[in-house]
Amino acid sequence: MFDITGKRFRFFLISGVVILIGIISITTFGRLRYSIEFSPGSMMTASFEQEVSHSELTRELASLGYTNAIVQGILTEENSFIIRTGVLTGEEKVDLQEALAAKFGEFEEEGFRGVDPMVAGETRSIAAIAVAAAVVGMLVYITWAFRRMPKPLRYGACAVVALGHDVLVVLGIFSILGSILGWEVNLMFIIGILAVIGYSINNTVVVFDRIRENLHKGEGSDFEVVINNSLVETLSRSLNTSLTTLFVVLALLFFVGASIQNFAVVLLIGIIAGTYSSLCIAPQLLIVWEKREWGRFVQWLPFTIVKGKAGV
Repeated sequence: MFDITGKRFRFFLISGVVILIGIISITTFGRLRYSIEFSPGSMMTASFEQEVSHSELTRELASLGYTNAIVQGILTEENSFIIRTGVLTGEEKVDLQEALAAKFGEFEEEGFRGVDPMVAGETRSIAAIAVAAAVVGMLVYITWAFRRMPKPLRYGACAVVALGHDVLVVLGIFSILGSILGWEVNLMFIIGILAVIGYSINNTVVVFDRIRENLHKGEGSDFEVVINNSLVETLSRSLNTSLTTLFVVLALLFFVGASIQNFAVVLLIGIIAGTYSSLCIAPQLLIVWEKREWGRFVQWLPFTIVKGKAGV
């Protein structure tokens, strides 16, 4: 029998390190860049006939006076970029197109759109409300679904903490990718976050439901043993489901194209993080809460670090 629950503090440490790296990225060198849906400006999708690098295009835009322009490469299309600038008038747009064509040769404009400040502000508010409503709804639903269990609020709270874990992991990794590839947070990103929340909670509910069944059957008097057995029983199901879903997401990423690139990338990260949290975070938190081990991790962490240094 695999001892999954016995490694719970190691799981917490791994998650903590990943989240900390993401937070450092968001608050320092990476930062999350808002797309045109969330801040005023103009966005043009351009596909060049000749080879153009991200750095060359960025430098040319800066030389034209667009020092704050954001250039995002498209994974599935070579020499295709999404160019984000401030709000452009019709004349400024034409001048920009002519300047880029003179520098890099002919290109095809695959899309152009602009958003004013009022619409951008409303979109940000709606997106924040949607994510908050989804999280609150999940907390209420899980608590109600496990109402016949002792202390059902714990199940809802642990599930929500796992959701927060997944969202933070996605934000951190996306921030790092954004700093390297110029990716922005857009509506597809928000849709991806909501999809990750739904997918992750589904995996967590499957695990929690097996825990409930085993507790009702009286399989073992030790709460930790019951949870470990439940995790082992659901392990193959969770991994197989996530693996098949990843195949679909990879197909979307490589064959559908730039229009849903952010959505697919967020799903890709979120499915991996959600599978991890449903097995290694949410049920482990139930044990910590039940055994009141909140202080034990604080004592275990420095001991582990000192032991690791001594081993070196």
